[in-house]
Amino acid sequence: MNTFALKIIACDKIFFEDDCEEIILPLIDGEKGVLAYHEDMAFAIAIGELKIKKTDGNWITGIVGSGYAQIKDNKATVVVETAEYPEDIDVRRAQEAKERAEEQLRQKLSLQEYHRSQASLARAMQRLKVGNKDYH
Repeated sequence: MNTFALKIIACDKIFFEDDCEEIILPLIDGEKGVLAYHEDMAFAIAIGELKIKKTDGNWITGIVGSGYAQIKDNKATVVVETAEYPEDIDVRRAQEAKERAEEQLRQKLSLQEYHRSQASLARAMQRLKVGNKDYH
């Protein structure tokens, strides 16, 4: 079994730190799968669903905010704004956040406020998507 070290850091916690077999990361233009001994590289992470195949063969899922990933010397480090497990998502709260972000986007905003509202909407939509799935 080929494994590599993975550490996922959110702004408020270490989301995951262990060896794994594979990780699938959300990127702006799709998904990126990483296996053991992947070539060294770095790339931007988009808001979305991250999947980790643990060494026991089980998959775990997380919802992440934007950030970046670095693959180097058979180690992956992912740094994101937010990271949470599907079972920690409050669907009602995510729905309220979605509605607030949509309302803010309907108003005339500065460019900075527009981008902030778009990011809030993307996070809320991803949380609703995963929060309504059955991962148990």
